[in-house]
Amino acid sequence: MKPLEQLSDEIRRNLLGVLCDIDDTLSTDGRLTARAYGAMERLQGTGLLVVPVTGRPAGWCDHIARMWPVDAVVGENGAFYFRYDDDSRRMIRRYHDTEDVRARNRDKLAAVGAEVLAAVPGAAISADQAYREADIAVDFREDVAPLDQAEIDKIVEIMKSRGLTAKISSIHVNGWIGDYDKMTMTECLFAEQFDMDLRREKERFIFAGDSPNDQPMFAYFPHAVGVANLRQFTEQLTSPPAYITEAEAGDGFAELADYLLA
Repeated sequence: MKPLEQLSDEIRRNLLGVLCDIDDTLSTDGRLTARAYGAMERLQGTGLLVVPVTGRPAGWCDHIARMWPVDAVVGENGAFYFRYDDDSRRMIRRYHDTEDVRARNRDKLAAVGAEVLAAVPGAAISADQAYREADIAVDFREDVAPLDQAEIDKIVEIMKSRGLTAKISSIHVNGWIGDYDKMTMTECLFAEQFDMDLRREKERFIFAGDSPNDQPMFAYFPHAVGVANLRQFTEQLTSPPAYITEAEAGDGFAELADYLLA
């Protein structure tokens, strides 16, 4: 991972947008700072597309799409995208699965969650689970005492043994039924809402992230950037980003915005 200052002027001049994770990329110690929020606003204010791509739930993403300085949001690790159309005052919601499929899947997800809690003392169902549409999130650090890596790996093992896709973020293990991920829904968003083949334009976008579950995005975008706290996961990364900031979390994202807009 190269220092951010090695990102060339040519890349900055030709940039079309910035995509980013939320937890521990935009947020710092669980809070969205004024500096990180202002960085998003400044990026969007220059005409760049700003799109958070997160594991957070549908309920949060509805708020984010309406209230934040963003052009859309991809949530629950690719289960959907939301985009608020200011002109028509309408929320556009696009899900990978139908409402019927999501409803059928919830019982299985709840059963797997109960099995995880019985097998891994100290784990908890995420406090934001009530606002989720398509996955289950097991908290290993956000509102509980941090679990060690072996316990986190056990959560993943149980989910996968029950046929779920499982991904580790900086705070949760997310599990869902289906083969989609953050990247597949991001491509769908850009094709349907921005009339853009992201595969052809990926050199003109930057993705910023902080954890192993961002690796599909790191691998996809040639100029992906990790905030400095990504270094704690170095041994787990098979697809690291090209660049890394000096500062951590929200300050790292603000550092990235400052550099892009300089």
